[in-house]
Amino acid sequence: MPNRSSGAALAASPAASRTIGRVRYAVLALIFAVTVINYADRATMSIAGTGVAHDLGLTPVQLGIVFSAFAWAYAIGQIPGGWLLDRFGARRVYGLSLLLWSGFTMLQGTVGWLAVQGASATLALFAMRFMLGLVESPAFPANSRIVACWFPTAERGTASALFNSAQYMAVVLFTPAMAWLTHALGWEHVFLWMGLLGVALAALWFAWYREPHGHPRVSDAERDYLRAHGALVDLEANRVRHRPRVSWHDVSQLFRHRNLWAIYIGQYCITALTYFFITWFPIYLIKGRGMTIMEAGWVAALPAICGFTGGVLGGVLSDWLIRRGMHPSRARKTPFVVGMAMATLLVLANGASSNAVVIALMTIAFFGKGLAAVGWAVLADTAPEGMVGLSGGVFNGLGNIAGIVTPLVIGYFVASTGSFAGALWFVAAHGLIGIVAYAWLAGRFERIRITPRA
Repeated sequence: MPNRSSGAALAASPAASRTIGRVRYAVLALIFAVTVINYADRATMSIAGTGVAHDLGLTPVQLGIVFSAFAWAYAIGQIPGGWLLDRFGARRVYGLSLLLWSGFTMLQGTVGWLAVQGASATLALFAMRFMLGLVESPAFPANSRIVACWFPTAERGTASALFNSAQYMAVVLFTPAMAWLTHALGWEHVFLWMGLLGVALAALWFAWYREPHGHPRVSDAERDYLRAHGALVDLEANRVRHRPRVSWHDVSQLFRHRNLWAIYIGQYCITALTYFFITWFPIYLIKGRGMTIMEAGWVAALPAICGFTGGVLGGVLSDWLIRRGMHPSRARKTPFVVGMAMATLLVLANGASSNAVVIALMTIAFFGKGLAAVGWAVLADTAPEGMVGLSGGVFNGLGNIAGIVTPLVIGYFVASTGSFAGALWFVAAHGLIGIVAYAWLAGRFERIRITPRA
């Protein structure tokens, strides 16, 4: 076996990194950019939602239904999306996914031209958001598969944290821009321009991305370093050579391990917090706190900056603890538990009279949610080899059930009480549930070996 300490030392050395090459960091920058667009596209409705509801006559419940449409399809598509990745590879599946979701983003901008209102508009938007979620479903399993291929164990936490933190950068970069488009040109332009940006990025993806075993810019030194220190460099080559078939027996084992259920529950809780922030949070600022759409656009970016910082810090801290000799399992759990405890503080906004205090609390909660977002690194450490994409599909599919439930429950609370108080209690409770899953349900995180059929 490779020596962990020497690998860790090499991973920590900038000089060594220059010697062996840095193509993996360019790959990380590319999937970061794709993930920024991914989250910006799914958040378009949260920014345009107030104008959409006004122009198309949607009630809060109907708007909640529209918000949930994405998550229904996204959750349903995770396992098929993971299977497609394991079968056809990340380059083709991820690139086509990006191209298609950009098209469905643009289509949402045309609903206002159909002269539909109320229930008919809800149905049209639901269908388009459903298709958006379906074609986006391979995205995060693809990110996890790419990180598993391109990064050694002692760098994987940071890499996973960076691509996962793209969700916050999407808010920082695009929330003010989308708010301006809505204010200056109309909500339709939010969808049209974001879709066009995704099409351009898809062209770059197909032109540049290759797998590590065959990438023309990867040196032999970098490839050997990755292979020696835990990266699954030959995963794609083995896929092409052997065309592995996954049986239902193999799939069933992804539901039998206690540790996997712990990270599934943790992902569910993280996703519940995420969907509050990318669906109802701007509307909470407008309806619940009396801000204008421009104020909400800028204010929503402030917690996201801290969320990005927390997300990167969680991965860096986790990898640093591993290099200091801590077992990877404990190193992954520590930022998760601390971060989820911080995320629960958002419920204190119910008692705050000052908008400044509310933003401070949401900023702390956003930072904590980012710090806790180590689930993809845990999955890359534990997923059975040859089932990385499918494992990511199960993990993200179960987690994204929260994306269905959360917008609907919040919509119900707002419609039935006229207040966001119950909604904030509901969202904050997920922080406590996540802590229980990682601190008590989970054992030691290690790579799972598939047990052959008896």
